[in-house]
Amino acid sequence: MGSENINSNTHSDSAQRSADSQRRVKSDVPFYVGLVLLAGLYVTLIVAMILADVYYTGFRDFQEILSDRNIRYAIKLSLISCCITTILALWVAVPIGYLMSRFEFPGKNLVDSILDIPIVLPPLVIGLSLLILFRLTFLQPLDSWLNIAFHVPAVILAQFSVAAAFAVRTLRATFDELSPRQEQVALTLGCSRSQAFWMVVLPEARPGLLTAATLAWARSLGEFGPILVFAGSTRRKTEVLPVSVHLELSIGNIEGAVAVSMLMVATAILVLVVVRTLAHRDVIGRAFR
Repeated sequence: MGSENINSNTHSDSAQRSADSQRRVKSDVPFYVGLVLLAGLYVTLIVAMILADVYYTGFRDFQEILSDRNIRYAIKLSLISCCITTILALWVAVPIGYLMSRFEFPGKNLVDSILDIPIVLPPLVIGLSLLILFRLTFLQPLDSWLNIAFHVPAVILAQFSVAAAFAVRTLRATFDELSPRQEQVALTLGCSRSQAFWMVVLPEARPGLLTAATLAWARSLGEFGPILVFAGSTRRKTEVLPVSVHLELSIGNIEGAVAVSMLMVATAILVLVVVRTLAHRDVIGRAFR
């Protein structure tokens, strides 16, 4: 009887403590409400900006800009330069991201800081630095021979100087998330470092490659400051879509500038949707492989 009383008292005490602890637990509703409010404010701001542009722009404005030879040239140059810039950005971002992720070497922190300079510097400063590099240094003969500054190559270089930094950051994070175990197993089985990279690491990094390409392409599409300084704003020569917005505003054609802006928004949304759909299919395919 004494032991039964002790057990019952113990159970009642534990039940009482459990009930007290449950009463002390606060509701998570305020936390979720705060998350939704903070996230909703930013999302609402973006949607409101797009809706304001849609409200301000009419179908006739789109017809006018699409019938303008200057705008059609800007669209063509933007698409071509963005694609070339993306390829160049991935070409340098893959080895740099892999090197920074897998190896330790003297001065790594300094190199890591240098890679972030195009991200933190004002775009106009980057354009000015490129202009000085190709006009006032030993590269001036190369500029005179290849017609880089204030020509189409300057557009691609200006886009590349910024977009590559974002691609490098994305791919380094991708390689950091990949376990080196499979690569080490491939090395122990007789693969060289390059074989292990091409056959093991790179296929696993496909989602990161797709993300880096998307960021580089989208960043190139919206680049303006370096292009304005290094390539200029000449109609049907170095005019890309952001430059078209600037030129339309400079002549007081606000409707045309907004229409070009909406064209850029529609293009960016289309590219993002297509790329993320392909990435989703790639993830699903790898899961069921």
